[in-house]
Amino acid sequence: MIRKSLAVAALATLAFTATAEARDQIRIVGSSTVYPFSTAVAEQFGRGSNFKTPVVESTGSGGGLKLFCAGVGVQHPDITNSSRRIKKSEVEQCAENGVAEVVELKIGFDGIVLASSKKGQPMDLSREQVFLALAKQVPVDGKLVDNPYRNWSDVDPSLPNERIEVLGPPPTSGTRDAFVELVMEEACNQFPEIAALKDNSAAHKAACATIREDGAYIEAGENDNLIVQKLDANPKAVGIFGYSFLDQNADKLQGARMNGVEPTFENIADASYPVSRAMYIYIKKAHVDTVPGIREFIAEFTNERAWGPEGYLADKGLIPLPDDERKQAAEQAATLAPLMM
Repeated sequence: MIRKSLAVAALATLAFTATAEARDQIRIVGSSTVYPFSTAVAEQFGRGSNFKTPVVESTGSGGGLKLFCAGVGVQHPDITNSSRRIKKSEVEQCAENGVAEVVELKIGFDGIVLASSKKGQPMDLSREQVFLALAKQVPVDGKLVDNPYRNWSDVDPSLPNERIEVLGPPPTSGTRDAFVELVMEEACNQFPEIAALKDNSAAHKAACATIREDGAYIEAGENDNLIVQKLDANPKAVGIFGYSFLDQNADKLQGARMNGVEPTFENIADASYPVSRAMYIYIKKAHVDTVPGIREFIAEFTNERAWGPEGYLADKGLIPLPDDERKQAAEQAATLAPLMM
């Protein structure tokens, strides 16, 4: 199987090299959360180098990795952004399609926030309350039943007597994956009825990770800016997205406290805010030195003026890696060390 994958990769690389002249501009896809950071680097790169400004598309983490892993050649993207780590199954899919060497670059951290318009009432939520508001099935009188809660006050009398209306990312989004992992799955085992399902992994996973489909949770696509606009127009709604979008729209939006902690740059950086995650970009090594500028783009991304504590990405809401980790990540990216799962 490994020999077959290497043979496919070799043939794909030869075919790509023969047609490389068809594209002289880096193409980047992936996470809507990482999109503003990659776009900022792309714009700076285009202004400060002799290379064309890379094209950056927001397709969602899962959608971006699917495009990235589809093959080698000018018709496939060179880099994908992801607000979660690549899965083993995705690495295997890459290899099957000739993408044998993938370079992983961890770029920093982001918090997942529940935010609403400043015109509305601020919220202070626990993960358990969010689970009860959004899970497809919840425990009632010792049994799991279809979610009966219509208002936030049905979940907890201390919460607003307003209809549960949450605008959030679709299943292709890394933000959705991280939200399920860091909020829904963390909360679900606090309920004995769900904890009792641990011996049945499929049932346990379904109970923890399945979001209701009755209109209380509205899939708002991969455009987080659109969620921001909808929240501004509807003060009673709540949105789920990365901290950077809250930071960039602080004049319009307010973030809900989670377990009593505000979603701020400092609280995410020191890990006191409980819903945070790492963000990544993945580089297709077969495209390096064939599509012009990939090495130089990586160098711009990992320059302290970009991703450092005082860099221009911090101004856009990126939470930098610790100094030692940032230095190590930059060195690994510069040598194009292939990902080892």
